[in-house]
Amino acid sequence: MRKLEDAYLHKGLRRQLVQLLQEKGITDEKVLSAIGNIPRHFFLDSAFDKIAYEDRAFPIAANQTISQPYTVAYQTQLLQIKKGEKVLEIGTGSMYQTTVLAEMGARVFTIERQKQLFDQTSKYIFKENYPDIQFFFGDGFEGLPHLAPFDKILITAAAPSIPEKLWEQLKVRGQMVIPVDESETAQRMLRLTKKRDGSAKKESFDEFSFVPMLQGKTHK
Repeated sequence: MRKLEDAYLHKGLRRQLVQLLQEKGITDEKVLSAIGNIPRHFFLDSAFDKIAYEDRAFPIAANQTISQPYTVAYQTQLLQIKKGEKVLEIGTGSMYQTTVLAEMGARVFTIERQKQLFDQTSKYIFKENYPDIQFFFGDGFEGLPHLAPFDKILITAAAPSIPEKLWEQLKVRGQMVIPVDESETAQRMLRLTKKRDGSAKKESFDEFSFVPMLQGKTHK
């Protein structure tokens, strides 16, 4: 594994990124603080060191991407994370979003369907910093019923509809943030709050572009 260094340059670039996110409408100070504290370049190949703090997605293994920082901040802000909450994350990916949630004090349970990406979680560099993160290899549509219910559920891929099994694993008054397909090129970001009768209070936000949420798991 390459030697990781969080240099003064990186910290300066993070400050610039936080300022950009503020300009783009991110107001949650806890979200901004988490992004300002976490070295995003640690989650990317060394070839991206000098551009890791640009507000855009980059490729990672298994033909996946690390999300644009604005997207990470936007979804996290919608989740309204409180310290100690149980959060189910669907799509571990690079582990960057996972780390943002943990930095905010959440107990994160994260599922990855790509074996190549899941195997990288064994080398997670912040294990000592965030011991409450639990990594799972599995089908995100199935969730983690044996660990439910969850206070919050975050889905980091484009879902064709609201996954029924995940909805069942959400607490009453819990919230799910999910990008749902509206077209072939974009998804509408939704925040769903579970009512006492099991129905959803639905709030609709901006459009984004995510990789598709797929069923099953891959061992390649």
